[in-house]
Amino acid sequence: MHTMMQAMSRTALGVAEFLTPVLKESKFKETGVINPDEFVASGDFIVYHCPTWQWAAGDPTKKKSFLPADKQYLITRNLPCHKRVSHLFSNQNQTEKLVEPEDPDGGWVDAFHNDESCSTITEKASEMTLKNNNKSCDKRVSNAKGFDADEDDEDDDEAVDMAAFMKGECQLEDDDLIAPPKKTVILDKDVKLNEECQSDIIQTRTYDLQITYDKLYQTCRLWLCGYDEDRSLLSEEQMFEDFSQDHVKKTVTMEVHPHLPGGILMASVHPCRQAEVMKKLIEAVAEGGTVLGVHQYIVIFLKFVQAVIPTIEYDYTRNFNM
Repeated sequence: MHTMMQAMSRTALGVAEFLTPVLKESKFKETGVINPDEFVASGDFIVYHCPTWQWAAGDPTKKKSFLPADKQYLITRNLPCHKRVSHLFSNQNQTEKLVEPEDPDGGWVDAFHNDESCSTITEKASEMTLKNNNKSCDKRVSNAKGFDADEDDEDDDEAVDMAAFMKGECQLEDDDLIAPPKKTVILDKDVKLNEECQSDIIQTRTYDLQITYDKLYQTCRLWLCGYDEDRSLLSEEQMFEDFSQDHVKKTVTMEVHPHLPGGILMASVHPCRQAEVMKKLIEAVAEGGTVLGVHQYIVIFLKFVQAVIPTIEYDYTRNFNM
């Protein structure tokens, strides 16, 4: 019955979207919605600041005429998801410990001090030093092309709760809006790591995130595709383990991707209240004497959606001048 209701809902929404005219004028400041040109401008902005995001063309037969052929939607791939949401918010295992509290800067927090699931990872990390005895592994990695490691990780900001924001219980700071792009390690296709080297690689779930323009709601829409440690597709139930349980099967549902062939179902964050949230945010920022540009739309959208997918690590960008 539930599946039938979902199918009927998809059909109804598809008809409604087909009948909805393409928004031409700008209503961003008045209502929080965007038109296709503003979606492209906002997409160009995040691609420039976060190279992990790229434009995609999708299936030519699914092309939307109101968008450029080569800019149908945005995509970022292979985002790590180390923990399940239930583990993240579990109160049964108190894992945090303040390390070096006498340090003038206040020390630092070991978030997984008593976490048994991370003990193996910790042991391996302690062995991976500059004087690693595994010379074959060192040599292969040093010969990799495009190697660029992070030297100073940014502090993770707490996700903004959309419900709390709508009630005026939280504020969004200007420096919360952009984060430097994560750097990646690109190995030469001919480099094959031996078994000892592979044993030092942390296996984890990964996700591909995609952002499309929703003509019906005149906003962005987020899509998610998950993979297990062996790069096999996650099932619907497995993916729902990585989403906020307050949003599963409510805000997050399985829908047909608009730009991929074959009627592929993917997890999608419904955009029903997105314009309302954006309008309230525009007004809040304006009260502080700052004008929020429409080109920053997707940047802010990704900041809010982190509350729905708190364990997936992606670039939502911050620290830029308004």
